[in-house]
Amino acid sequence: YLFELKEDDDACKKAQQTGAFYLFHNLAPLLQKSEHQYVAPQHSLLELERLLDKFGQDSQILEDSVLIGCSEQQEAWFALDLGLNSSSSINASLPKAEVETALQGSFIKLTKALFELNVKDASLLSTAQALLRWHDAHQFCSRSGQPTKKNVSGSKRVCPSNNIIYYPQVAPVVITLVSDGTQCLLVRQSSFPKGMYSALAGFCDIGESLEETVRREIAEEVGLEVDRLHYSASQHWPFPHSTLMIACHATVKPGQTELQVNLRELEAAAWFSRDEVAAVLRRNHPSNQQQSGAVPFWLPPKSAIAHQLIKEWVEKPTCSPLPA
Repeated sequence: YLFELKEDDDACKKAQQTGAFYLFHNLAPLLQKSEHQYVAPQHSLLELERLLDKFGQDSQILEDSVLIGCSEQQEAWFALDLGLNSSSSINASLPKAEVETALQGSFIKLTKALFELNVKDASLLSTAQALLRWHDAHQFCSRSGQPTKKNVSGSKRVCPSNNIIYYPQVAPVVITLVSDGTQCLLVRQSSFPKGMYSALAGFCDIGESLEETVRREIAEEVGLEVDRLHYSASQHWPFPHSTLMIACHATVKPGQTELQVNLRELEAAAWFSRDEVAAVLRRNHPSNQQQSGAVPFWLPPKSAIAHQLIKEWVEKPTCSPLPA
């Protein structure tokens, strides 16, 4: 069904009539607070048209919406940014504060809200932000310089002057938890929140396999040589741009654990025992306790694949390798 909507403009326009819209303003999703988490409200096309009419906007802005998924009952879900106002756009940005009041919500940066959303909303809003950002950044053809035109679903953009088709892309990133069998290596970048340690991560270079990227990144950033490598899982990550996080476990050669930290890439790197890491995982809010001095460090939130990697290492000391 989603394939049909992506490829058939008329079918997608029809789906908008009964679909639901998630709203953004300058790539920040509209959210409402519910107890201890955020909720992303859905809006029908009729509700959206009433809102646009209230602020003197016509429904042409709906052409900027993108398809982000559908329910089991084939209710299509779309995302629309009311605040993006690029040089090539003919639609004016809606006033943020007034829209928040009208919709009884707040436009909150996804970096702040992501870990306080349920799994469904976090996935949908991550997809939505990535697609909206991609369309905003790819308004012109790189060959002709002419404006490109998106299809109704937002699954592609086409240059009318030469028919070149552009598809949204993601950048592959490997994130690897390094271990010597009894300890794991955790690192900090200067951009991390205070006290947070995570696994090593880096972008794949052109021409590299995933295995080559893992070995190169570990060698470049901490000076270690990988002995064994195992794939774990993957996760779409919308920051800073759309990436595919490919999670792996790596074991270094026995006795070769001396670190040569690349300070251009990392702020710090250190080995931690399984008991140390398990103690931090057991704490509900490690960041709060770290700031009060109760614990020496904290780990990424549960919905981050880095957290899953670390938890997997604590609970399953050995991992099965990929088939040959």
